[in-house]
Amino acid sequence: MRGGSGASPPRTQEAPDAGQRPLFQFRDQFLAQLQFLRNLSVSDVKHVLICSSSRIELGDVTPHNIKQLKRLNQVIFPVSYNDKFYKDVLEVGELAKLAYFNDIAVGAVCCRVDHSQNQKRLYIMTLGCLAPYRRLGIGTKMLNHVLNICEKDGTFDNIYLHVQISNESAIDFYRKFGFEIIETKKNYYKRIEPADAHVLQKNLKAPCLGQNADVQKTDN
Repeated sequence: MRGGSGASPPRTQEAPDAGQRPLFQFRDQFLAQLQFLRNLSVSDVKHVLICSSSRIELGDVTPHNIKQLKRLNQVIFPVSYNDKFYKDVLEVGELAKLAYFNDIAVGAVCCRVDHSQNQKRLYIMTLGCLAPYRRLGIGTKMLNHVLNICEKDGTFDNIYLHVQISNESAIDFYRKFGFEIIETKKNYYKRIEPADAHVLQKNLKAPCLGQNADVQKTDN
């Protein structure tokens, strides 16, 4: 017979395991996420869900997929590109890439080296993706690829492109990467309105003071 009052000793509350979380914490987290989704628009919800399981990759442009690039450009851009454009694209190597979203070609970037104004410049001829796949980081991946090439090369003075003056979303996009409007070309585009284009440029090297002085002397 056991001594004592016979009352059961108080049970000690066990601390939850470090790898476990109380159910109410999961409930609160779920409710917070649900409220977050309720506050989003339909397009924003689509963006969140797609990005959570997406895979963006860049691939080479080759004679076997050059027609795919042509079809993309025809849909994405309001201007058409001739056969010489695509012939040149096949010769620029890493400066031309197709963008794949979950193994589907949805965009492309095409550049060329330009020696003008006594500088070595990289010209972005085209960079774009299909409308349903925008705001998913595809344009950012393509532009970063181009910027990384310039950085590794180390000899480019700047990188530039033309953008239709009405394309505010594209202008805002490039400004986030340090591009600035340096000039506006009147009647740059044929058969589309507005015909004017901004020249956006990102300097990769600090301008040489000696060169600037020479330019000023020439202007005077």
